[in-house]
Amino acid sequence: MNIPIWQYVLTMGGYFVLLMFIVEYMRKHYRFANWFWTASLLTFPIWLMGGVVGWFRWAKILSVIIPTIFMGSVRIAKYEKREGKIWNSLRKDWALWVLYGVLFLNIMEATIKDFTMGNIFNALCGFLLCVTIPFPPKYWKISEEKYGDLIAYTTIGWNFLYTTWNACFVYAEGPKYFASSLCILMAAEIYPIIKKRPELYITARVYTLATHLLLRACFPLLFPTLMDASAWHNDVFMKYWGIVNFAIMVPYLFWHMWQLHTNKAEISFRRGRVENI
Repeated sequence: MNIPIWQYVLTMGGYFVLLMFIVEYMRKHYRFANWFWTASLLTFPIWLMGGVVGWFRWAKILSVIIPTIFMGSVRIAKYEKREGKIWNSLRKDWALWVLYGVLFLNIMEATIKDFTMGNIFNALCGFLLCVTIPFPPKYWKISEEKYGDLIAYTTIGWNFLYTTWNACFVYAEGPKYFASSLCILMAAEIYPIIKKRPELYITARVYTLATHLLLRACFPLLFPTLMDASAWHNDVFMKYWGIVNFAIMVPYLFWHMWQLHTNKAEISFRRGRVENI
């Protein structure tokens, strides 16, 4: 599909702004967010009519929306200090480990897919991203201040590597969705910068990805029609992009391990913020 440049500018710019608004609104209106994502599961029949096929696509949608609902419930339990057996349980550390595990599995899903597509170096980068996710509860928490945010002290380097790794994966796996996926990745990167709170990266990533997958499931022709990026695809570029990602990932891995080994991670992962978590 031959799409003029001005259409990319308008559609990608508009989608980026929409995603930024959605992250901000769902962060501040955590009850609405929880109800919204719970209700989103009722659109399941539309997914069938829209032609969602393949194990990866189904696994991807459900492995993002269900944990988004879980994250919302944990936010409510912690911030509002809800009482009751279930609410009390959601305030415990196991809930943070579940969220960590979801992030780990989300990356591994795409990493396995990368391997099957022959995008080996990018897949290796994805595997090392899993290895370098900071552990909860030391570097994860639900804030007791406004608005009960999920705080995850991933580093700026890890956030960047996740973004370029995931962009390369989408470039290989679904070229026609690359432009729209680039919007959700950039929104997750830029939102924490604007808020001057880099620890909100995972929160922004959760809401942008959940929004994108829900829209794709319900309106399968929306993004291919508005911003089909199939013409941008080049196998040679994809290969070298993966190699560059892996080349950057290797020194980051050593830096990450050195921070943990020397106990400098207490400061570097939190960007100088000394806290008891």
